[in-house]
Amino acid sequence: MQLHHTPSADGTRIAYAVHGRTDAKHRFALIHSLAMDHSFWDTVVDELGPDAAVAALDARGHGRSDKPAGPYRIETFADDVAGVLDALGWERAVVGGASMGGSVALAFGIRHPDRTIGLGLFDTTSWYGATAPADWEGRGQKAVQEGLASLIAFQETRWFTDDFRRGHPDVVERSKRIFLANDVPAYLETCRMLGNMDLRAGVAGIQAPTRILVGEEDYATPVAMAQALADAIAGSTLRVLPRARHLSPLEYPREVADSLLALARA
Repeated sequence: MQLHHTPSADGTRIAYAVHGRTDAKHRFALIHSLAMDHSFWDTVVDELGPDAAVAALDARGHGRSDKPAGPYRIETFADDVAGVLDALGWERAVVGGASMGGSVALAFGIRHPDRTIGLGLFDTTSWYGATAPADWEGRGQKAVQEGLASLIAFQETRWFTDDFRRGHPDVVERSKRIFLANDVPAYLETCRMLGNMDLRAGVAGIQAPTRILVGEEDYATPVAMAQALADAIAGSTLRVLPRARHLSPLEYPREVADSLLALARA
């Protein structure tokens, strides 16, 4: 794995990790969930096999990418993905994302349909609902006023099932470390972006093959939100993963990789 940077259209440097040979048969661009980074995808990459080339991004405001002042827009995050494809010389890719990253993937599919081989949407949504602006503002302000550590107990139970937390303490601790390393102003702006996001009007026009996975116990983007996506995207498939919560790529890397590979081979 190598970490690279490329400038976006507004000059923001976007970091991305490259796994495998960039001329491999199957090409994937993957975007992590809120407050994670490119390493979120490491276990999924391990399952994708030798024919996969993967660009795992640090979304703007996260990881090794620049953290510009807000406001942020989901469409800008999607265009950042296109910039990474340009840097790699990739005309098209399967684009996948989890939670926030899934929303970015949706926006990419809407804005760049000719570059979208397929969409892998994991524990995500096109819209968080009528109260979302206030809900997300409250979460961001809690981080500002009380620090990111004040959100850890809330995050842990949303991210993983109780059984997974007991059985994989290393994954839980690593996720917590990445979360706590975030830049608070950028976190606040990303929360505001998610609160204001509404991609519903564009989702119905998506024609790329789409696979939707959601944790059975996900109460951050519950099954009903995944079902709404499946209903709106013609030909999409929906799979509910048993005994999983919000970060199913960490709980079910094999199943997530299989869905991505199915899109690449379609």
